[in-house]
Amino acid sequence: MKKIIVIGGPTASGKTGLAIELAKRYNTEIINADSRQFYKYMNIGTAKPTPDEQLQAKHHFIDFLEPDEEYNAGRFEIDALKAISEIHEKNDYVVVVGGSGLYLRTLCEGMDALPETDPELREKYNELFKDQGLETIQKLLYEKDPDYYLIVDIKNPHRIIRALEVIEQTGTTYSSLRKKVKAERPFKIIKIAIDISREELYERINFRVDKMIDAGLVDEVKNLTKYRDCNALKTVGYIDIFSYLDGTISIEEAIELIKKNSRNYAKRQMTWFNKDEEFHWFSAEEFDGIPEYIESQLE
Repeated sequence: MKKIIVIGGPTASGKTGLAIELAKRYNTEIINADSRQFYKYMNIGTAKPTPDEQLQAKHHFIDFLEPDEEYNAGRFEIDALKAISEIHEKNDYVVVVGGSGLYLRTLCEGMDALPETDPELREKYNELFKDQGLETIQKLLYEKDPDYYLIVDIKNPHRIIRALEVIEQTGTTYSSLRKKVKAERPFKIIKIAIDISREELYERINFRVDKMIDAGLVDEVKNLTKYRDCNALKTVGYIDIFSYLDGTISIEEAIELIKKNSRNYAKRQMTWFNKDEEFHWFSAEEFDGIPEYIESQLE
């Protein structure tokens, strides 16, 4: 029986280390499902696996896109299923890891008719609405999905933003989506999530942000200035450092914003994964029991 081991959980919870350990145990490869890590040059701010970590187990879907390339969960589903099939030709196991819940769900179940979207997309369009007003997002919806524009309550920004999120995430129009049943997959899916106390998680996030700054996050963002208007850069860490580089906030304020926004993002991730009852949660102290759990699911 072919299997995939899906590892989810909030940012900074230890997903990368666990994925590598399981890949080494089962002598297999890793499918990355963290959408920010798809992009080249965005290394520090996305906490990509280090070169040493990538040598310990082969990783797919890291550094395969330019920052100005458009990509979405629908394309990832197609690409990741192909990669999994190729790995399954030589190994019964594949490890899939990431904090982008929608990408994990799409891989496991297919694209929902009206899927939940990456929380960062909602933030992006909420900021656009806040900065430029209702007319701007109305015009954007009309350009992207004129059919839905004709039937939506055009004065309701929440419905407009919801549609724009789905359009960008799926690569198709909101109006064309229809409900469908969960897709069948030619492999067994075993879902694992990392459970960590909020206090410890926040400490780890704060420590990670400090390490990112020490590692040269500001210079990384400077080198990405030509891409600053691309969707890939409209994310936690990068938008905050751009504000610092623009002179609107101090570096200390930027660091605190990154920590705060990362903590908020982690809370949303926990909410997402808690909604999926197929995830089995393990604390760091229980990691030794994960292989036993995996093998128990194959009986």
